[in-house]
Amino acid sequence: MTEETVVLPTADGPAPAMLAEPDGPVRGGVVVLHEAFGLTEHVQGLCARFARTGWRAIAPDLFHRVGSPVFDYDDIASAVKVVEDLDGTDLLDDVDAALAVLAEEGTALDRCAVVGFCLGGNIAFQAAVARPFGAAVTFYGGGIRTRRFGEPSLLEIAGRLQAPWLGLYGDQDPSIPVEDVEALRAAAAEAPVPTEIIRYSEAGHGFHNDARPASHHPTSARDAWSRTLTWFDSHLPG
Repeated sequence: MTEETVVLPTADGPAPAMLAEPDGPVRGGVVVLHEAFGLTEHVQGLCARFARTGWRAIAPDLFHRVGSPVFDYDDIASAVKVVEDLDGTDLLDDVDAALAVLAEEGTALDRCAVVGFCLGGNIAFQAAVARPFGAAVTFYGGGIRTRRFGEPSLLEIAGRLQAPWLGLYGDQDPSIPVEDVEALRAAAAEAPVPTEIIRYSEAGHGFHNDARPASHHPTSARDAWSRTLTWFDSHLPG
């Protein structure tokens, strides 16, 4: 497995991204969309983790328009200020730029997945509506009932998903009520692609992030990671 920082051309200038390549045969590509804290070491590590299982993984810096900040996990206020100014059209441009790198390496869109965490979980859903990815996975992405980044709520667009979508949520997440998750389950079921939601009764927001001990729930995280890889295997062509 090899890792390198690459530069993505976007309409608003160059955007850094982490690219991880498998040592052996490539099973497909994954666009990894980071949390509200920026392109952290944890997210870069996720790219490496995907690469070790055979997936070419790229994580674009979604904050490149404001200097690519990376926030401490306890500095939520600063992160929120940046997130509030994000624009959905710009974010999709970043996703497309990441896909272009995967295409240059020979990975077609139908062999690519998009997976996002927290902030990135919402963007991954939006991208799966806008682009026919082979698969999509959302880890605790908010905005189920409320508009974010100038885009419709997830409930408004769920029926238009173009990619098979898996949602992973924690019942103990105060920012995403269980009733909202269940409403999204029903709305996504109307899409013309397979969809599934898994709820973890003991997990809260950020349960997959092992760099945040207060949030990390190891049992749920292991299951969610396994389900993510299985979702890819089930819906991306071999």
